[in-house]
Amino acid sequence: MKTLRSFLAVILVLVATVLVSCSSPQAVVPTYTPEKIQTINTYRIPVDQARTKMSELGELIQEENWNTTRSYIHGPLGFLRRDFRYLSANLLPEDEEQAQEIASDIFLRLENIDVAAKENNVNVASAQYLKAVNDFDSYIKIIPTEPTS
Repeated sequence: MKTLRSFLAVILVLVATVLVSCSSPQAVVPTYTPEKIQTINTYRIPVDQARTKMSELGELIQEENWNTTRSYIHGPLGFLRRDFRYLSANLLPEDEEQAQEIASDIFLRLENIDVAAKENNVNVASAQYLKAVNDFDSYIKIIPTEPTS
């Protein structure tokens, strides 16, 4: 009788192990839910405002107003790094990686504009400004506006 109980216990353990291992949960594909889109839209507001302010930076560069150009980069556009980080962190992993790369490019362009402004170099500042605007537009295109299913 003890042998039968031991044998049944071993069989029960094996059956439970097989059932648990064969019934693993299905992998959930990450999507943009309405709640996630709402969060993204909240973090997108300052990024969109900064994109609008980029035209003013372009005007300052064309006017060769170097002190104000540098102040503008560090002032109104000064929180851009933080805003990009918050927004990128709420994207799906594949979008987040691409967004972070583009954001790094934008910061590099702004740093180059800052150096060009310090050196009073309108050609470099203008070229970097155009690249920064193009990068900015690429970043905004990555940001989803509708939930995915």
